[in-house]
Amino acid sequence: MNLARHSISSTAPVLIFDTRFDADCQIFTTSTQAGFAVYNTWPLKLIRKREITGGTLAAVVPLHTSSLLFLLGGGRSPRYPPNKVILWDDAIGQEVVELEFRERVRGLACRRGWLAVALRRRVVVFQMDTSVSRFAEWDTSDNPRGLLALATAAHSTLLVIPGRQMGHVQLIHLSPCEPPQPLGPPPPTLPKPPPPVSQHHVSIIAAHTTALTTLSVPPSGRLLATTSSRGTLVRIWDTSTGKLVRELRRGTDKAEIYGVAFRPDEREVCVWSDKGTVHVFALDGGSGLSNRHSTLSPLTSYLPLPKYFESEWSYAQYRIPAQSSHISLSAPASKPPTADVVDEEKCIVGWIRGPVSDDEDHDTLSATEHQLVALTYTGGWYRLSLPTSGTSSNVINTPTPVAPSPLSGSPPSVTALSMRRPRSSSGSSFTGRPGKGKEREKEGKESRECILKEYRRYGRWDGWG
Repeated sequence: MNLARHSISSTAPVLIFDTRFDADCQIFTTSTQAGFAVYNTWPLKLIRKREITGGTLAAVVPLHTSSLLFLLGGGRSPRYPPNKVILWDDAIGQEVVELEFRERVRGLACRRGWLAVALRRRVVVFQMDTSVSRFAEWDTSDNPRGLLALATAAHSTLLVIPGRQMGHVQLIHLSPCEPPQPLGPPPPTLPKPPPPVSQHHVSIIAAHTTALTTLSVPPSGRLLATTSSRGTLVRIWDTSTGKLVRELRRGTDKAEIYGVAFRPDEREVCVWSDKGTVHVFALDGGSGLSNRHSTLSPLTSYLPLPKYFESEWSYAQYRIPAQSSHISLSAPASKPPTADVVDEEKCIVGWIRGPVSDDEDHDTLSATEHQLVALTYTGGWYRLSLPTSGTSSNVINTPTPVAPSPLSGSPPSVTALSMRRPRSSSGSSFTGRPGKGKEREKEGKESRECILKEYRRYGRWDGWG
């Protein structure tokens, strides 16, 4: 039996320390040994790059699509001390604010007017106007990952941080997020803001009994997704009531979940982990397809079956191809940012609006749909479409302005590239591993795979874009 995962490209992988989307997935930033760059998410296009001398960066966090970026030093030779956050204005190419702490910075989250900084056992929030001022701070449980999340839509207020007890989540409401300034002339009628919330009844959610690994909220802040160190379940919570809305099963074997991303309309959610697989779950009939269930799930009301048989499994998956030919029989140990060799399965995933048909010209798109873009830490850029039913609500027939085509120096895109891989079993997100095919037989249902629409390389500044 051949268990090797073969390379999608013969190009040597690039070493990327960090990559992340802005709040709306319109752009993404990446940091390498040479400095950092900003890209248009789709079509993939290098917007600008900045070579940094004197050290490396562990993270570059964009403030929406503005020229402001938050920089964190890291690696063997950090450009900035690990206890500092630097506000960088790329329009003028220099630092404008420096925030110093007594310990290492673990994580950042930002939106218009606010910056939240996660330390090991507390979160400090700053208000940003004409100047940056310290607003408040809250104690948390041990938070080595620097977990926190901010709702970023206009008039949203939610900040989510770990609670003081392990597995608990604390909900904090800041002042509403201001809407973005229009670039053109103002519309004839301005939309009315939602009425202010007079009282928030829920401040603590006991989400898990083990340590949290991710916290995610959609732009509205209406929902909250949490995962724990077990890595098998994703729980979706209503932030206004604190009630559990859905419990989704990624798999049965332990995994490190890297992230969860809500579709902008909150009808679907995607999850990715160190197994190298992206799972897509329906929350509210997103693509006209439903999540998979065990064939024994109808009997759970009549028989005392384990909770496993009530689980909802992803309706679609995609396996990130390895950049080198090797055998993966077990999940490798997670490597820190700025390591000399990064995890090949490590990636970040975001939602975009992409073309229904790749035959359409970019300037005359008539129909778009929700799609995924996956960015790997070895420089792979994947645009994925979701399997849909005949009556999908995923497609919207409205003209969409699109940015120019990618730089001419980039390699030609691979459209509808055929990637025949062994299907992942319904009980595990890891393909090609002995014994896992039995779980697909138990479920009796075949998984649907996302379709690779386009593949490119990013993070290479020598003509690759």
